[in-house]
Amino acid sequence: MEGYDVVVIGGGLGGLECGYILAKNGMKVCVLERHTQLGGSLQTFRRGNVRFDTGFHYVGGMGEGEPLHRLFRYFGLLDLPWFPLDREAFDEVAIGGKTYAFANGYERFADTLAQEFPRQRARLNTYAAFLKEIGEHVFDAFRPAGVNPLYNALFARSAYEFLNETIDDPLLRDVLSGSSLKMELRAETLPLYVFAQSSGSFIQSSWRLRGGGSQIIERLAQQLRAMGGEIRTRAEVTHLTESGGRLTTVEVNGQERLSTRWVVSGVHPAYTLALIGETKCLRPVYRQRIRSLENTFGMFTLHIRLKPGALPYRNRNLFVHAKGADYWHYRPEEGVKYAMVNYYPSETGDGYAPALDILTPMHWCEVEAWKDLEAGKRGEAYARLKADRAQDCIRLVATRIPELLHCVDKTYTSTPLSYATYTHAVEGSAYGVRKDCTRPMYTMLTPRTPIPNLLLTGQSLNLHGVLGVSTTAFFTCAQLLGWETLMQDTLFPAK
Repeated sequence: MEGYDVVVIGGGLGGLECGYILAKNGMKVCVLERHTQLGGSLQTFRRGNVRFDTGFHYVGGMGEGEPLHRLFRYFGLLDLPWFPLDREAFDEVAIGGKTYAFANGYERFADTLAQEFPRQRARLNTYAAFLKEIGEHVFDAFRPAGVNPLYNALFARSAYEFLNETIDDPLLRDVLSGSSLKMELRAETLPLYVFAQSSGSFIQSSWRLRGGGSQIIERLAQQLRAMGGEIRTRAEVTHLTESGGRLTTVEVNGQERLSTRWVVSGVHPAYTLALIGETKCLRPVYRQRIRSLENTFGMFTLHIRLKPGALPYRNRNLFVHAKGADYWHYRPEEGVKYAMVNYYPSETGDGYAPALDILTPMHWCEVEAWKDLEAGKRGEAYARLKADRAQDCIRLVATRIPELLHCVDKTYTSTPLSYATYTHAVEGSAYGVRKDCTRPMYTMLTPRTPIPNLLLTGQSLNLHGVLGVSTTAFFTCAQLLGWETLMQDTLFPAK
């Protein structure tokens, strides 16, 4: 039976980053991925001559000295073909026949919107200053001294209430909420920290990656293997064996067994615990807590291959909202009320977009009826649901891009069921476990579990997204390596 220092479950971003950190620090690592392709939501796929991203579209905070820049410098990812979005309008929010631009830089962001809302200038400055403060202290919660009190307080504060207290113009509140498909806007639960950290990082700077997000995964995997790490696909973890209060054996594909000193799981916490049989280490109350955690909604994505030379590329994202859209209270029965448009850059430099994605929220309950059927065998009703939702997306976006109606060559779709099938996301959740500002200590998970050598990582812990998952990977690995060993040379180098 082969032995490792660490077995990592899941070959998504968090799992590979943890594998990289641990291998770089001399540990014998094996990363196990159940599917044929690594990457989770950073997978890409080709249709004809066009490459589509599964769930990756753009990142924030990657300018010199910014949080993601520091992380990606450590991971050797800065030399990938990144390029900045339009600094004067990295996002556009279309509401009521008018478009509002989001500019990079906190002061420029506030000033640009103040030109449309002059009476809100002081409030916009307050709002931007708050986001800036959060952005400048992203790593404070991960220092050895412990969790920052401000960080704790902001997880226990409502983002929805903050926005209503800070901005008294209802339209401006809608505009500031309107680009937030990068998180689940939910009035009852969304913590202020999640809203502020995510929104602020894109205001710092916004970047696309020419050629697809799988390049991140490919680079991490290449480097991990070069450091002696092992990565295996088609390797589903089917059981974790506990003995003497620790996990000792990882069962793969129901037959092979690997011995290990540590297990790091990058998959959903509920799925992780389901791999462990009855043990005194996991009290029923802890299992019930994990099982009862709610998941964020999923996403319907319409991937559109465009006719060659038909639609000019725009170096920004567009968020289109129907009249009366309520971004903070998603109701499946209302259909498509808002959507994000992501343009793919030309790989030939001809100035035209070869493809675009349209994304809109979709709840698990809308596809749950087909969850036990194989992909490709879910029947006419499921196909009709996807086709109808695709047409609704095109109709909404065509209110702002009317020429789109004549540019479509071929369409492909994915639902939360697709994500559950191909990325193992529970209920096809787009952002992992739902963080709840009314129950922060219950819904905010730490890497530590009651089993001392089982650690968690990934988007269901502190924060989701590329920045959140990458930061959490360091937090997870610090439990093995110690803060002094890991952090001083990476996130907090000596001055």
